[in-house]
Amino acid sequence: MERKLRKINNKDLSKSQKDMLSLALVSRWTNPNPNPIKLLTTTQSSPQQNPNKRSLSFLPNLSSSSLTSASMDPDTEVIIDCPPVFKRYKSGRVERLMGTEFTPASIHPTNGSTVSSKDITINPETSITARLFFPNLFTTPPSTKLPILVYFHGGAFFVGSAFNPSYHNFLTSLVSKANIMAVSINYRLAPEHPLPTAYDDSWEAMQWVLRGGDGEPWLAEHGDLKSVFMAGDSAGANIVHQMALRLNRNEVLGMVLIHPYFWGSEVIGEETRDPTTRSFMEGLWKMACVEEIGHVDHELYNPLMEGRLGGLKCGKVMVMVAGKDVLRERGRVYYEKVKESGWDGEVELHESEEEEHVFHLNKPECDKALALLDKIVAFFNSF
Repeated sequence: MERKLRKINNKDLSKSQKDMLSLALVSRWTNPNPNPIKLLTTTQSSPQQNPNKRSLSFLPNLSSSSLTSASMDPDTEVIIDCPPVFKRYKSGRVERLMGTEFTPASIHPTNGSTVSSKDITINPETSITARLFFPNLFTTPPSTKLPILVYFHGGAFFVGSAFNPSYHNFLTSLVSKANIMAVSINYRLAPEHPLPTAYDDSWEAMQWVLRGGDGEPWLAEHGDLKSVFMAGDSAGANIVHQMALRLNRNEVLGMVLIHPYFWGSEVIGEETRDPTTRSFMEGLWKMACVEEIGHVDHELYNPLMEGRLGGLKCGKVMVMVAGKDVLRERGRVYYEKVKESGWDGEVELHESEEEEHVFHLNKPECDKALALLDKIVAFFNSF
């Protein structure tokens, strides 16, 4: 079947095409000045992508009813094809092409680890789940209380999970080094569950933790509810910020924002001025949200506009940015604005120079990833 392939510029796209193409940015954050995106128009879907292949080069394929046979099964007819992120079918079914890898939990640590893990369900009706991490489970005295870290994974609200190998391994290392417990939250994802679903799920999970897990044995017996922290990367860092505004004062001692996923309509600092990239960032948010909150300067996406930074309910904040991350300037200015807000806590900024978005998950053994881990451990141990 004949295919028509052409390069397109941002000005050539309709609003709906920009919104759909913006999903490509999930895998392009590491390149602030991407090559021109190509649009592939075809009457059949593109070949199946290997879910384990993490290429940064892909062709977002958009089909429409005018280009596809009406007799096709709506559960196999692709209307949005955005490798390597996901495909959406006419029936509404979503097939994720990345971030679906699963690592099982294990009460009995393997490979020399001292960290046990298990999966729990917080709300069976909404499928809010979590993975718990516990260091030295079999040698910890019954009376010992450990600080609790509540962690929120990234993925632009579209992909990722608490059970992904990258997050499992990162939290296993963090829990082991810091000697803390961790609760890694698995919230529901867009586009099936548009925002604010992820925020609502995360808030419910936070309340569950602060209640001691409603009797969950590890939390009930060993969790120190006076020493609770939050951390997250990318979209997870965005969630952490929102949780810190909702909490009561000092329910959480501190929070760590790793490469936070914030944006806005106005260019700040050294942020990219490339119109294509900025359009992608705007459309990416719109695709994840219900219409009411889908504008780029909504307070959920652009906390610099909300005027509430002085209302953070914890006593200490650490912001981490990466030198080559398109989100770097947002994190840096967030740090500056928190300092200027009148908030009475402590805030610090750490930059990993010449590194890309969430590099510590992709290259966990590199020197800068290990340094990032050590900074987070030192943050928790400073209380």
